[in-house]
Amino acid sequence: MSRSRRVGAYTAHEDARTAACSTIALVVAWNQPIYPFYVHWIVGGDAWSACWTFLSTPFFVAVPWLATRDSRAGRALLPAAGIANMIVSAKAFGPASGVAWFLIPCVLVALLAFRRGERGYVAPLLVLAASAFLVQPHLGAPLGSFSAADYARFARMNLYSAIGLSFVVLWSLGRAWLRDQNRSARVTA
Repeated sequence: MSRSRRVGAYTAHEDARTAACSTIALVVAWNQPIYPFYVHWIVGGDAWSACWTFLSTPFFVAVPWLATRDSRAGRALLPAAGIANMIVSAKAFGPASGVAWFLIPCVLVALLAFRRGERGYVAPLLVLAASAFLVQPHLGAPLGSFSAADYARFARMNLYSAIGLSFVVLWSLGRAWLRDQNRSARVTA
């Protein structure tokens, strides 16, 4: 079996929203090893501090595994892992790096991944995202050292990355949401 088929089988789920969250999680996990290189090439400074973001990689990789056992828990793990990754990144780089922009795709996942009857998962994730946003300026001195010019490049890079990830989230979960809408319209018709 080819690698792409194994990945497809790992992220497959009968629920379109769960499959979308699994795919998004692996997109993030695949990009995490590249992130320190982006920091080195685009930002400069203590790019080694980007290696702290690897702490969340196992959680992103675990989303599809957990989703096969409990669909809602798997979908909830995706934004929770993203929020935790933002907190670790804020400590590693400092709030001036713009890592808080990554809370936007986390919030989008929280809002789109759950159906009306599953809304009990949304509020805690939104509270967690808001808490992370509020706590990140109070994490103390960053682990890495960056100049004002480095931080300007860092914030711009993270803004563009968060926008790109938001498009992936909207595309993946938006398509799943539309499938659910079409399915429910056929059932009620």
